[in-house]
Amino acid sequence: MGKRREARERAVQFLFQFDFNPPEKLDEALDHFWNSQRSSAIAEEKGDANWGQKVELPPPTVEEAAVRLFADPLIRGTLQFRDEADTYIKKYAQNWDLHRIAAVDRNILRLAIYEMLHREDIPPVVSINEAVDVAKKFSTEDSGKFVNGILDKVKGELMRPARVVK
Repeated sequence: MGKRREARERAVQFLFQFDFNPPEKLDEALDHFWNSQRSSAIAEEKGDANWGQKVELPPPTVEEAAVRLFADPLIRGTLQFRDEADTYIKKYAQNWDLHRIAAVDRNILRLAIYEMLHREDIPPVVSINEAVDVAKKFSTEDSGKFVNGILDKVKGELMRPARVVK
């Protein structure tokens, strides 16, 4: 899996947690999230029966640092522009109240809409494709279709080419 895909998956996981339990201090919550991701990966790698116990973590690998370097701005941007993304979701998710949309799907949509509207270094079609794949992995096959339908409508409103990086 590519580092950007992994970063998006981690971002969705954090946003999902944030949706249900918003922390008081975002920086501390992000540090805790990344440390827990690392410790669970290390425990899984070792087949460690003591998973969950506090252990001294080695410094992040280059790959882990690259994932966080891409994911953190996605998380922060999605949170900053969450209300804007929710407006688009409400507009295009006909017959669906925002709170009735699966939390995973809702946060995948928020992330992709943030990318499409505010990350000119990412072509909108890439954001859509990544969101659909993440939805299929973390939610259902139908979620992929649902996410694609909403994001395609958002793409239609963009004032920039869908396949070009600015």
